[in-house]
Amino acid sequence: MTIPQQIWPDDLAARYREKGYWQGETFAAMLARLAVTFADRVAVVDADHRWSYAELAARAQIAAAGFAGLGLAPGDRVVMQVPNRAEFLSVVFGLFHAGLVPVFVLPAHREAELLHLAAKSGARAYVCADRHDGFDYLPLARTLQAAVPEIAHVVVVGAAAEFHDFAGFSEQATGRMVAPVSRDPGSVAFLQISGGSTGLPKLIPRTHDDYIYSFRASAQICGLTPESAYLVALPAAHNFPMSSPGFMGALIAGAKVVMAPNPAPETCFALIAQERVTITGLVPPLALLWMQAAPRTTHDISSLQVLNVGGAKFMPEAAARVRPVLGCTLQQVFGMAEGLVNYTHLDDPDDVITQTQGRPISPDDEILILDDAGQPVPEGAPGNIYVRGPYTIRAYHDEPGANARSFTADGFYRTGDVVRRLPGGNLEVRGRAGDHINRAGEKISAEEIEDHLLANPAVFDAAVVALPDKFLGEKSCAFVILADEAAVTARDLKAFVRGRGIAEFKVPDQIIFVAEFQTTAVGKISRKALRAALKQQYLAAGDTT
Repeated sequence: MTIPQQIWPDDLAARYREKGYWQGETFAAMLARLAVTFADRVAVVDADHRWSYAELAARAQIAAAGFAGLGLAPGDRVVMQVPNRAEFLSVVFGLFHAGLVPVFVLPAHREAELLHLAAKSGARAYVCADRHDGFDYLPLARTLQAAVPEIAHVVVVGAAAEFHDFAGFSEQATGRMVAPVSRDPGSVAFLQISGGSTGLPKLIPRTHDDYIYSFRASAQICGLTPESAYLVALPAAHNFPMSSPGFMGALIAGAKVVMAPNPAPETCFALIAQERVTITGLVPPLALLWMQAAPRTTHDISSLQVLNVGGAKFMPEAAARVRPVLGCTLQQVFGMAEGLVNYTHLDDPDDVITQTQGRPISPDDEILILDDAGQPVPEGAPGNIYVRGPYTIRAYHDEPGANARSFTADGFYRTGDVVRRLPGGNLEVRGRAGDHINRAGEKISAEEIEDHLLANPAVFDAAVVALPDKFLGEKSCAFVILADEAAVTARDLKAFVRGRGIAEFKVPDQIIFVAEFQTTAVGKISRKALRAALKQQYLAAGDTT
């Protein structure tokens, strides 16, 4: 099994250390330091818990002892599928303390994604909740262990049934408390998932050095202080609420992290009022929902100072409504789990905040904007953005094909985004270059959904495209050719895809049956060109509902 790693060339690594981006601190050492500096300050709050920094560190040590007691060894990977609860932090920092490598999986992911990521990462354990949002994870855990025998242990936050009880680690930890396992700050701290432009999600190895720099710098740009309170409204396993500035940025600033069980306006407005939340992050559809609900709420949300919006393009007309409706400053965020993050700054003029997606975190973020032939575009013209820098990865884990497609020979990451650079260095995001649906901030591979549809014997061929949607930003539409004499409905096919054990957000929003794909004559046209042609035919018909 390939061990996850992330390696920068020696000259660049030396530069990043010399400039202080990489400070040689691990996550475990970071929490130990914060537990001393901010010992009695509140670190994390949810519906049932209110932990200080010192208590969070103590709970992480207990969790580390529990994981070590299972026989897990430093460097082992552990799949982690825990929703927004205080225990998310005690689990993840417990894994760091024990020298283990979390593999972050979203609560919405199901059998297909989970089995793939567990096997691909070489994981030896799985940590999950018992239930969340009406879903029971215990049958999923049983399926995982049956399909991936290397998963020797399942640890459950909640009612554990036959599995290990995470709450029981405190009783087992007596006499086994240990100092943090020493790790190289340049080693892989965890594996995140990429939305992926093709197939199932890829694994993104992030090191202690590079990731801590990204959220330390983000916390400064976003104005976080020990008096701040950050609301985790999006799933905590996402890169955005983790580090832009996210709960990690809040912790490194000594601020309070407030866990929201869901991002619904009334849920979050109540928490904002109760905990005097000052900053949070949302994807554009949720920002629109919040603005719709705010005039009617009875909760006092006046403490909210900054709203980060990212994950997809936020239209200027909507962006301009944030301050008058929510009473806070908008901060646009354009970034990716692979690295590069851009922010508008809090003191930027209103037109910059509402019409651009910010500028890079680091002076050493190297950005190229190139045309389809790989040549630089004129300044101010749209083009494909390529990037390398002190927190942008150089390779996916164990993906030689994807690495050849996604990275240049000199280490630039092909992001797949089309941008325009404006005077002053801010970027305006123009869209995606590839066959990729950005649905409410969730990146969906057209190819993956086509594969699921083609598994149905009633489907002769299928092409999935992204269509504009006023609420979601983009929605998925599947054009389907049925096999001879097949008789299925769109509802039938959606149920079939849903039954394949994938995240609900990947089920096609719309299915359109067609007799043939005219552009596939002789099979000489690419799937990319086919998808583009179908999209244009649909939009030309004037039906964008």
